[in-house]
Amino acid sequence: MAAAAAPQEQVGDSDGNLRRVITTPMLIIFVLGDILGAGIYALVGEVAGEVGGAIWTAFLVALTLAFFTAFAYAELVTKYPDAAGAALYVNKALRKPFVTFLVAFTVAASGITSASTAAIAFGGDYLGVFIELPVLGVAIAFILVLALINYRGINESIKVNLGLTAIEIAGLLIIVGIGIAALVTGAGEPSRALEFNPDTSAALAVIGGASLAFFALIGFEDSVNVAEETTNPRRAYPRALFGGLALASVIYLFVAFTATMVVPTQQLADSDGPLLEVVRAGPLAIPPRVFSVFALVAVTNTALINMIMASRLLYGMAKQNIVPSLLGRVGGRKTPVVAIVFTTLVAFALVATGELDTLADTTVLLLLIVFTLVNICALLLRNDQVDHDYFRAPVVFPVLGALSSLLLLTQQEAAIWLRAGILMVAGLVLWGVNRAVSGPLESIEAEKLQD
Repeated sequence: MAAAAAPQEQVGDSDGNLRRVITTPMLIIFVLGDILGAGIYALVGEVAGEVGGAIWTAFLVALTLAFFTAFAYAELVTKYPDAAGAALYVNKALRKPFVTFLVAFTVAASGITSASTAAIAFGGDYLGVFIELPVLGVAIAFILVLALINYRGINESIKVNLGLTAIEIAGLLIIVGIGIAALVTGAGEPSRALEFNPDTSAALAVIGGASLAFFALIGFEDSVNVAEETTNPRRAYPRALFGGLALASVIYLFVAFTATMVVPTQQLADSDGPLLEVVRAGPLAIPPRVFSVFALVAVTNTALINMIMASRLLYGMAKQNIVPSLLGRVGGRKTPVVAIVFTTLVAFALVATGELDTLADTTVLLLLIVFTLVNICALLLRNDQVDHDYFRAPVVFPVLGALSSLLLLTQQEAAIWLRAGILMVAGLVLWGVNRAVSGPLESIEAEKLQD
């Protein structure tokens, strides 16, 4: 999951509503910043291992499927412009507190698995340019540092997000520049871009790779959290969502093509810092340390924002008596200290027991479940009347979004389902304990989950 804006203290107008100050260009960059992050820096090699040299095909399929679900989000965000996301839509469509809880907890769990994926990526080849340390030890220390920052308090602004996005884009543009130079000088082998994994059919290879490549695209859904602060969201949000996805598509396809053209497929597949291999093998004299800084910034930003999101979601659920109230405890720095400790311990367990690809796949599985429900809810809520104009997606796109999400879910191995299932059991335990103490829960105010 890529960079997103952290929960922040908002300034409202005289009626208590959030100020609408985010313009369409700002929102486009914000969406792009949501998408770009650890995924593309860390997983190009893993996708190469699945697909072969034709890495771009997996990204193209994943991008197409992401666009289907983006139509559902564009309709729902403009119809219900509250900063709550999937939990809000499921709550409105189904009116089942337990299902709303499951969706909210699934989103929180996906944030923890995404941060854990980034933690392992941080401890790999990109850091290895500076110092060689055990990946597990670095990942655990990395998660601990994130927890300390989270506890101290984060008040991210759009300007900070724009700055971090600029750093992430700069690193990817270096890769694009290497690709252009390789084509001009004849230093690359474009023919590799048409080679598929010989151990399976091309179709299965692409679908399997697309499931993994999807990790590099998730994050666009987080932009719902600034819908209330966007000027004219009916027009701005769809333009920004599709514009941001389109820009990410161009960048990702160029990066994927460059990687396979410059570096042999097996070398990419064996590396947990695949774009660093491109820098080393490319015709431009880019210092590996300079590029590694870009990569480490992208990975850190992804991890930090996801841990903040997960802890705030658990805090919001505790405040609404959905999970034990202990998770709603606030420390001396006015941050959700118990929720931070809980999410940190879960992340410790994940990095200790998972590899880069398994944690990425777990993140994708959890969010594909959410995306399936969001697309279904877009269909269920089409006749729900609201008192303002909103973007109305052609019905075919939510249908395709639900079906494509289900298709990618079928590509996940049993071990990934088991890991995701264990996380959800942890959530069910929290729900069950709280219900045993507090009694049945009749309703959930989904709009307040991330307060």
